[in-house]
Amino acid sequence: MSTETKSDMKVVETEGLGEGAILETNTTEADYAADFDSMGLDDNLLRGIFGYGFEKPSPIQCRSILPFKSGRDLIAQAQSGTGKTAAFSIGTLSRINTADPACQAILLSPTHELAQQTHKVISAIARKMDVKIALCIGGTSIEACQADMKSAQIVVGTPGRVLDMLDKKILVTEKVCVVVLDEADEMLSRGFSESIRQIFSSVPESAQLTLFSATMPEEALDITKKFMRDPVKILVKREQLTLEGIKQFKVELPDDDMKMSVLSDFYSTMSISQCVIFCNTHRKVDFISRKMNEMNLPVSCTHGGLTPEQRDKILDEFRTGQTRVIITTDLLARGIDVQQVSLVINYDLPTNAENYLHRIGRSARFGRKGVAVNLVSPRDKQKLADLETMYDTEIKPMPKDISKYL
Repeated sequence: MSTETKSDMKVVETEGLGEGAILETNTTEADYAADFDSMGLDDNLLRGIFGYGFEKPSPIQCRSILPFKSGRDLIAQAQSGTGKTAAFSIGTLSRINTADPACQAILLSPTHELAQQTHKVISAIARKMDVKIALCIGGTSIEACQADMKSAQIVVGTPGRVLDMLDKKILVTEKVCVVVLDEADEMLSRGFSESIRQIFSSVPESAQLTLFSATMPEEALDITKKFMRDPVKILVKREQLTLEGIKQFKVELPDDDMKMSVLSDFYSTMSISQCVIFCNTHRKVDFISRKMNEMNLPVSCTHGGLTPEQRDKILDEFRTGQTRVIITTDLLARGIDVQQVSLVINYDLPTNAENYLHRIGRSARFGRKGVAVNLVSPRDKQKLADLETMYDTEIKPMPKDISKYL
């Protein structure tokens, strides 16, 4: 973060991000609300919030919803599993004029799995409101998407399909007042930046831009200076980012070939509610899945090489507990919320250091306990050391009694 960006920031002790986490923020006490009732939200929205199961706002919700509701540009960072999706869903719904049938908000996610999850959350919170919400993602019927667009006040989607609807003039944005980027650092990366620029240029200059993510590297913050107007910032110091609810361990191995043996031992000896195993390539995911199934250790796998229909089916089976172990690439590293995940195994350490935090955040959702185990061969040691330095943490050898942490 540059010196000029820091000048208006203050440090705030905040519980629950984990406990005692430190925020850097330029919000004031007037931007803070300790409960949903004091946020000035519509009664039907409040009914949806409480009906969804929320009793009190999480720290990121306490600090971000009021600035969002007031229409200010916003950069909000909080650790995985702390309620970011609900924060921007509530903020978005607070800005919708339900009497106006025009599209007023666009919520963008990097993957169709994450867009579907966002659509599910915001639709549930909005169920007492008279508001129409459309899902706009690739791999679905264009005709159905077009039909939904005609009456949608909120569009939840991925950049490619949203841009396609804009090009076809199906999505009309002249009354859009809110744009949300979920997993914003990923969305501002090279792969998405041109699509995001085109979407931004299609909405009114007065539209509110909001960014949410667990990680906000300096490069992403620098990019925001080009298109955001004096944004409210809620940032977590990097050394506070590793989740306190997650125990991080390493298993040092003489070579990569030993990793498969460790996986099979995990599967056969531990009582795990659900587990996510991360690899860096499609080929590795398919290879490990095939080997484990050959050993009569049933697992499922998903990655970007599968069709959207295949990915949806596999993720639904994992969410409902029909499958206990899923092997995947970083496709599922960000945002996917499966409450029962207690163990994350990094078969490969991530090539993008920021994704380490996103991966291990698949466990310990909303303060639950979780374990992350990193399988480390000699060629992984420097990468692991770099992660420890980056997040100011120590990843200890896995204890023999690991089951007591699960």
